[in-house]
Amino acid sequence: MLLRSIARIVGLSATLLAAIVIASACLVRQPSLSNAPRLVRTPADPNRLRTDVAFLTRDASPRDIQHPEKLELAATYIGAELSKAGVAVMSQPYDIRGRAFRNLIVRLGPDGPGALVIGAHYDAFGETNVNPGADDNASGVAGLLEIARLLRGEPLSRPLLLVAYCTEEPPYYHSESMGSAVHAASLRQSDSWPVGMVSLEMIGYFNREQPWPSRLFGLAYPTRGDFIAVVGRWADRRLAREFRRGINGASTVAAYSYSGPAIAGSEASDHSSYWNEGYSAVMVTDTAFIRNANYHAPTDTLETLDFNRMAQVVTGVANAAMTLCQRSSD
Repeated sequence: MLLRSIARIVGLSATLLAAIVIASACLVRQPSLSNAPRLVRTPADPNRLRTDVAFLTRDASPRDIQHPEKLELAATYIGAELSKAGVAVMSQPYDIRGRAFRNLIVRLGPDGPGALVIGAHYDAFGETNVNPGADDNASGVAGLLEIARLLRGEPLSRPLLLVAYCTEEPPYYHSESMGSAVHAASLRQSDSWPVGMVSLEMIGYFNREQPWPSRLFGLAYPTRGDFIAVVGRWADRRLAREFRRGINGASTVAAYSYSGPAIAGSEASDHSSYWNEGYSAVMVTDTAFIRNANYHAPTDTLETLDFNRMAQVVTGVANAAMTLCQRSSD
């Protein structure tokens, strides 16, 4: 009798634990029954993405603060490509201890508040070695340029700001000197409260296996590195869910979302600068250093990226942006 009681208690405890795990997974994943409709008319071009990454990783490398001339070459290229896309480009200069840097900003759609911001940093890590920075973060910048090409002239009900940032990497990481911090602060100064911000941070690396820092992640998310993640806090769950639905409405690369505590690097990009200003923000990522062993290393090269899958991700991001920006109000 006692053994039966113990077995029943153990069984109930296991069931309760499983229910807690499932409930927690549902909370952080925010599952939905449907995807957003496909609004983007033209898919992203993998060859254009490759061309942009090639320039940034070869001609403009190393893109770090020890090589300001390469950072300026990268900024000039980004500005030129945006101009070729037929959009007006604004330079946002800022100074760090007497050294000049700049963000590049494009506005699509109408003027006014309530913009969706999509950004990516164009500098690369350079404290310990020469790093081509293909996935981190030439991939994000190439995606940003392609989104400008895909969405120029599209009818948008709210503004879409595309921003290429400098100085995301150390020694300025998580400081007021990040280019994204400069831009986020400027929105507050202009009283232009955005509807949300999306950081494109490493979007081109895919692998058969998906490592996780905890087995619990493996229970809630895929174990193959063939997906893209939309990552934010619990406070960002609506933006994360809607952006995931928009990506999945147009991409063959599945998007999964995480809305929870800032763990496992979920805060480690430009979106955290917008958190600091009180804005909702998420990161779109291939899970960065969790998946990509080339992170911050000389091996982070163009040849390691999958441009066909990356193009699917960019198409999905453009579709999500259109979905959110064709809504005049929330």
